[in-house]
Amino acid sequence: MGRKGSTPTTPTAEASQPQRKDTPRNQTGHHASTQGPSRGELVTYAQPTQPKLFLERPFVDASLVKGSFKTLVALPKYLDVMEWVAFNMFDFYNNINTFYEAILERCDHKNCPTMTAGDQLVYTWIDSNNKHVKLPAATYIDYVFTWIQALLQDQSIFPTKAGLPFPPTFPATCKHMYRQLLRVFAHMYQAHFQDILHLRIEPHLNSLFAHYLAFGLEFDVLDKKELRGSPSNPTGIGFLYEMWKESGRLD
Repeated sequence: MGRKGSTPTTPTAEASQPQRKDTPRNQTGHHASTQGPSRGELVTYAQPTQPKLFLERPFVDASLVKGSFKTLVALPKYLDVMEWVAFNMFDFYNNINTFYEAILERCDHKNCPTMTAGDQLVYTWIDSNNKHVKLPAATYIDYVFTWIQALLQDQSIFPTKAGLPFPPTFPATCKHMYRQLLRVFAHMYQAHFQDILHLRIEPHLNSLFAHYLAFGLEFDVLDKKELRGSPSNPTGIGFLYEMWKESGRLD
């Protein structure tokens, strides 16, 4: 999709929707539970307050690929791992962009005033004044795509000419890119799965997302805390990941 205008400085971590007054918070504005459980503590994630179609059958099982996605992401023989990761990041960016284009008209400022990813979960951006700001989902996603597109076109980060090395920061950059594209998935499932069903492309979206998760697991760019959210403010896709993991789709 076409990118326009300037963007705030950087994407950042999630913010919570308004909660009850008795909910504890730490100084960063996140729930205290985001600090993580103590060793040996059983973590229980709050279930969605409303049913999610993408977690219901037959939709959760809809796919174009039968069996595990792990073979699709395995490093080809004789190929450098950096080259393989770079190729896949470029491919995922283009595919996710295409899916978002399909529901773009529904993701306007009225329908999606914030970048939601769960019943009480909203992602924020850091602006030029180093402040966390809530943006309409369309604006947030446009900034993400603009930021990633610039990285992919930067020869110092994603070299395409023979003899140019990948920078030492390449793995960290890819992990950050992966995190932001994961948030686009999270919003599409949370806010637009009904639109996906109307277009009858849920098997395609599920297949792409399962491929994305399998790739993240294989090459250690998937942050499971980011995927799941906090126990009190979980993401919808975190539950989807658990269902697919249990079924063996990601193994």
